[in-house]
Amino acid sequence: MTQETAQLLRLYIVFLPLIFVAGFYCVITTRNLIRTLLGLEILTKAVTLMLALAGYLTGRTAMSQALIITLIVIEVVVIAVAAGVVLNIFRHNNSLDARNIRSLKG
Repeated sequence: MTQETAQLLRLYIVFLPLIFVAGFYCVITTRNLIRTLLGLEILTKAVTLMLALAGYLTGRTAMSQALIITLIVIEVVVIAVAAGVVLNIFRHNNSLDARNIRSLKG
């Protein structure tokens, strides 16, 4: 392992958990549904980078690339459906506050 690779590995090990925690914090603390979706995006990007790092460290880059592509496809579908739900909630309530969801009855 070269010196540059070791430094890059240290950066990944330090910043990936920080990105993951930032996304999780955004999902947990905010009441705005759009911010929650953005936090979910940040969280999944951190997981994607962790998969890439795990594939590099184990030497199984092909497996990690396949998992990353699968994760990206699933992520796009989930975000598209969630954005549609958020838009319908906004049309119904004229608000993006998550506390207003409790008043919906169906």
